[in-house]
Amino acid sequence: MPTILAIESSCDETAASVCEDRVILSNIIFSQKIHEHYGGVVPELASRAHLQSIIPAVDAALKQSGKILSEIDAFAFTQSPGLLGALLVGAGFAKSLALAMNKPLIGIDHMQAHVLANLIKKDGKKIPQFPFLCLTVSGGHTQIILCTDYLKMEVLGKTLDDAAGEAFDKTAKILGLPYPGGPLIDKYSKNGDTMKYKFPEPKIAGLDFSFSGLKTAFLYFIQEQKKVNSNFIEENLADICASVQSRIVSVLLNKLNKAAQQNNIKEICIAGGVSANSGLRESFAQMGEENGWNIFVPDFEYCTDNAAMIAISAYYKYQAGEFETLAAVPSARTMS
Repeated sequence: MPTILAIESSCDETAASVCEDRVILSNIIFSQKIHEHYGGVVPELASRAHLQSIIPAVDAALKQSGKILSEIDAFAFTQSPGLLGALLVGAGFAKSLALAMNKPLIGIDHMQAHVLANLIKKDGKKIPQFPFLCLTVSGGHTQIILCTDYLKMEVLGKTLDDAAGEAFDKTAKILGLPYPGGPLIDKYSKNGDTMKYKFPEPKIAGLDFSFSGLKTAFLYFIQEQKKVNSNFIEENLADICASVQSRIVSVLLNKLNKAAQQNNIKEICIAGGVSANSGLRESFAQMGEENGWNIFVPDFEYCTDNAAMIAISAYYKYQAGEFETLAAVPSARTMS
């Protein structure tokens, strides 16, 4: 029953979590608001904010869990992928704790952690059985992953350009919505008509994704409509958001359905920040019912970047004896 302290610092959330025998005892997240002024994450500002928040986040996680440092059996950190400067903050802090307490150090792949967020133990919550498929959708990544064991994953499909989260944020920016725009697209779409405007579905072979063409088509559509009516966005915001969200969701789920059929798998998960999107969750549930899938979605607090998913991943690495040395190097790219 190892007790693990995990740190997540890959982008613009500083997070810490304590996990004991797969049970999350604490999950602290400090979000960075400063990026709202710039319409996106500024790497240097993110790194500085992590430096300011890392000690308070770890301290809060320990206090919430009721544990002290001497009771921690291993220290985990996000090793990849992410903003390199941000990753270095979490890695350096975890290394210092591991060295000071003479305990094992565990490096975690952020995208694998999103997948394993579906395995976090909680009373009454079922978890997927192997093998299962997971659609991971975030601001920087979109992947379909075949998971055959806790630490055995194969990427079946990935984005060739923009990720789904980027597609949401960039279409929101075109509409003049503040950053982060994805949640606002979701909010306004609730009162809109998903069939009002038609946007193209990319014709990409296999299980890979592409959202750059959709983003460009959306930009041209808005520009043309504003030539006719300068108030087009304001007068039709809900319908625009509902229509573009519906297309992004359909692109994601059509590929996921194809992967499920090709691999004859009924255990299907979604994960990542975009899995908090209500349109995706509703359509995923509907597709699951139509296809007889057993579907799984992490709780909202485990969808966006968080340290609980790092902790649960570290639990399985601890059991497998997969530890890092103090020479471990963070990487901006995924190591899987």
